[in-house]
Amino acid sequence: MKTIARSLALTAALLSAPFANAQPIDPDEQLRTFAICAGRLSAVMEHQWMFDGPASEHTEDLRDAVLELVEAVMPAERGGEVLQWRISAKVAQAALLSRASFNNDTRDAAWARTQAGRLEQECTGLLLS
Repeated sequence: MKTIARSLALTAALLSAPFANAQPIDPDEQLRTFAICAGRLSAVMEHQWMFDGPASEHTEDLRDAVLELVEAVMPAERGGEVLQWRISAKVAQAALLSRASFNNDTRDAAWARTQAGRLEQECTGLLLS
């Protein structure tokens, strides 16, 4: 069942994206977006390991679906570049999540929480739930 859901999400994301804004999709931008989202969701999942274990399992499923999108559109020779995008996005998302969770400045923590949530939502919004 999990594989079917992932396949449907992959197909829907790849097929519906061109109709969302009626503009041609730049394959490089699509690859970069998917790679960045895989990194962000990895950071969210690891953060959830500390605070919300069951949520981390759901996030892992989402991250795996995004990784399938990466694999579907990534030329083999771009693996290093894609890995760099993933790592950079993961580090940035992890910094926001840490700032939100371990910050004595409540306003700054709230800002970081909002930003981290917005970025996560941008990524999960690529997938059908």
